[in-house]
Amino acid sequence: MSFEIPRGQILGYLGPNGSGKSTTVKILTGLIEPTHGRVLFDGNDIRDDINGYKRRLGYVPEEPHLYTHLSGREYLQLIGRLRQLPAATLDRRIEGLLDVFDLTSSRHMALASYSKGMRQKILLSAALLHDPEILVLDEPFSGLDVTSAQVLKKLLKVLANAGKILFYSSHVLEVVERVCDHVVILDKSRVVAHDSVARLRELMTLPDLEQIFAQLVGQEDIDERATSVLEVIRS
Repeated sequence: MSFEIPRGQILGYLGPNGSGKSTTVKILTGLIEPTHGRVLFDGNDIRDDINGYKRRLGYVPEEPHLYTHLSGREYLQLIGRLRQLPAATLDRRIEGLLDVFDLTSSRHMALASYSKGMRQKILLSAALLHDPEILVLDEPFSGLDVTSAQVLKKLLKVLANAGKILFYSSHVLEVVERVCDHVVILDKSRVVAHDSVARLRELMTLPDLEQIFAQLVGQEDIDERATSVLEVIRS
């Protein structure tokens, strides 16, 4: 697979389970090395200076691995200190992010007591603390309430307008269609589409991303599968 994300673009990354999305995310974040090919940032292989690259990267993983004995504020302090942010800057950003995500009243509570949505807000805050140039987001809306999801949708647009690079991997096609400028669709570890949603609609004469996705990855038998489930449980 090969694709490019210019600054100021939100790229949606889609594919059925097992298509290679999670592997791509791990390669882009430097967690694993590709067996073939390279990841380039500003024309340079990220492996030439992986630590320098990671300093410019923000990452929201699909599975939250948090130190749950810490409070929300303590966790963000830990991340900010590891990022070597100045103390005054770190405190100001922590308080601002906690306020935006409605976590101020629970900032001293242990993360173990946080709901899934509250933990997701902490992950988002941690990824944004150091004002990264690149954001890799893996199911970033997971567990968010309606208001927080609306804030995040707007925030992604604001970040893109500020010239950041956003890679957004998700299964939620409706959100991808609203948020992303372009999409890459995978099937069996190959890119089967890379274009704007509007252009894909035009080329395939289909009304929405869900139908485009189903046709490209060979899932036209969705109705049949759903009916089969009922038949199985009634047999």
